[in-house]
Amino acid sequence: MVTVYRAHGLRFIIFADDHVPAHVHVFGDGHAKINLLGADGGPEIVTIDAMKRGDVRRALQIVVEQQTFFLSRWREIHG
Repeated sequence: MVTVYRAHGLRFIIFADDHVPAHVHVFGDGHAKINLLGADGGPEIVTIDAMKRGDVRRALQIVVEQQTFFLSRWREIHG
């Protein structure tokens, strides 16, 4: 488990032994999983578990803004 980014009380994590497609897990007061490349090429939410709606919006916005960085980190971790 590698924390690749922190902001607004949220931790963005990529698990070293995780599966494709490229995605991040976001932990705050709950958990969300966000694919880095959705059907339209932008990030898309996969699952939300007990995370506040505002935190989900904030997490998705951060992933949109940092998509290139997160994809780079995914490739570094997973080859």
